[in-house]
Amino acid sequence: MTFRAEARAKVNLYLHVVGRRDDGYHLLDSLIAFAEVGDTLEAGPADGFRLTVEGPTAGLLPAAEENIVERAARLLAGRTGRRPDAALTLTKRLPVAAGIGGGSADAAAALGVLARLWGADLPRDELFALALRLGADVPVCLAGRATQLTGIGEGVEPAVALPPAWLVLVNPMQPCPTPAVFKSRRGPFSDPAPLTQAPADAGALAAALAERRNDLADAAIAVVPAIGEALAQLAARPGCLLARMSGSGATCFGLFAAEVEARVAAQALQAANPAWWTAAAALAG
Repeated sequence: MTFRAEARAKVNLYLHVVGRRDDGYHLLDSLIAFAEVGDTLEAGPADGFRLTVEGPTAGLLPAAEENIVERAARLLAGRTGRRPDAALTLTKRLPVAAGIGGGSADAAAALGVLARLWGADLPRDELFALALRLGADVPVCLAGRATQLTGIGEGVEPAVALPPAWLVLVNPMQPCPTPAVFKSRRGPFSDPAPLTQAPADAGALAAALAERRNDLADAAIAVVPAIGEALAQLAARPGCLLARMSGSGATCFGLFAAEVEARVAAQALQAANPAWWTAAAALAG
């Protein structure tokens, strides 16, 4: 029996840095949504552990590092008192270290799919605690729905309902290390600003997001100037209601009301910037 899970792209519709803990970790307030594009993880029974990575962006993964999917498998196996026996196939479509939770989504998918394969019925809180040990973004990816994120990533609460909308995701395919971005951030901390009312449509969502921001954008542009160019090109496309960076970069997104406008924009951006990664996808919430 084979189990399958989709690891969808995580998008920070806004991101406020609201403080910093004594251990150096920053405290965040962010509205997280997911796009209908991502990686795929399949798991089946095996004698021992085997991970095969394929797909258009598989070659971007660092060869010397242990994949976070394997770390998730060994962590869950240790918690359930068994060997990590599984044959996994990860199909990579998302860029790596791109601010859209590719690795975190893969880890969350691994926890979910292996829990089903192994019949591990862990309480939700315990599974989320394992997710947090793998990375700050893994719990929200495990939730897999529109989420209001707080703390360093451990505060995961359902967000208001999001309206139908489309995203155009763009990544200039240049490294944007998260530590360097946080180190470059300047200015005071922001106040939390969670959405308290569900936007009626994509235009209302864009208006609400325009009152908020990504506090890491200026710092990320200082590290990778191409992010600024990506934002400018997105904002210039017909139908783009809002252009913003996701997470700590380098992926940016344009918010669109109509599918046709989003797909035309993605095609035009890809044609003008063939080295970039570009995708149009529905907002999954």
